[in-house]
Amino acid sequence: MITDRYEIRDERFARSIKLDEPIEQLWTGGRWTEGPVYSAAYRCLLWSDIPNDRRLRWDEVTGAVGEFQSGLGRYVNGTTLDLEGRIVACEQGSRTVTRREHDGSVTTLISEYQGKRFNSPNDVVVKSDGSIWFTDPAYGIETDYEGFEADAEQDGEHVYRLEVDGRCIRVADDFVCPNGLAFSLDESQLYIADSGGGRYPSGEHHIRVFDVGAGRTLSGGAVFAECENGFFDGFRLDNQGRIWTSARDGIHCYHPDGTLIGKIFVPEEVSNLCFGGAKGNRMFITASTSVYTVLLASSGAIPFAGTRA
Repeated sequence: MITDRYEIRDERFARSIKLDEPIEQLWTGGRWTEGPVYSAAYRCLLWSDIPNDRRLRWDEVTGAVGEFQSGLGRYVNGTTLDLEGRIVACEQGSRTVTRREHDGSVTTLISEYQGKRFNSPNDVVVKSDGSIWFTDPAYGIETDYEGFEADAEQDGEHVYRLEVDGRCIRVADDFVCPNGLAFSLDESQLYIADSGGGRYPSGEHHIRVFDVGAGRTLSGGAVFAECENGFFDGFRLDNQGRIWTSARDGIHCYHPDGTLIGKIFVPEEVSNLCFGGAKGNRMFITASTSVYTVLLASSGAIPFAGTRA
């Protein structure tokens, strides 16, 4: 079943949405929006307009949108919350991973690996043990559009784990262009997008899935899904373990068995998404120049809940 808003390929998707629910434009006026993160404590959504080097904030109570920060040369991309609700961000401009403390100050968590600067950290996820996992493609150093043009110091575009004690480990080095990433509900698997086909002749446009070992090492890495339209960028899981991912024509939803069960059509190319709202069932979507939102019948995964006894 296809409507102007949804494509239902499986009843498992039909039970997750409301066909009469509109796809609302929350804000527009950016060049390339990215990095959405919802804070329940402050009842707000933050996101980036990367080429304009600014972060914006939507107040859930008043509906007002305003600048949160701008002109700092940070060019923030992917963001997430840590175990204390602090914002962890990948900064393409500074080529670092940072954390915004409760008092508003910013701490640089890591800026280099083995004495060499990262390319431009892109997306990030925090595990229940406090470790921070992030991807490091070269988007931010290729031109001055989303960062600062510079030579790469690393020998490729890889995936890293930052331990609580500050040690940094490279966990995957066979990607062309690693992008979005997310853990399964029980953290036994890690999904990572490779969008290499968007920049290189290699053609990668898929999500791979890895097993996470007891030592927090990765194994496997089989292709979980190939993108039907464009390339996967950022994605999130819901509380049933379904993967909701960005694509050129909107949001694609995959069952944990790898089946594409449906789509949400969005008027612009989607870069990323997150869940939020009082019940966690409001999806916020960053797409090209705008931010969209839609209320679902299913809720986003509660961080770290799948690991608790």
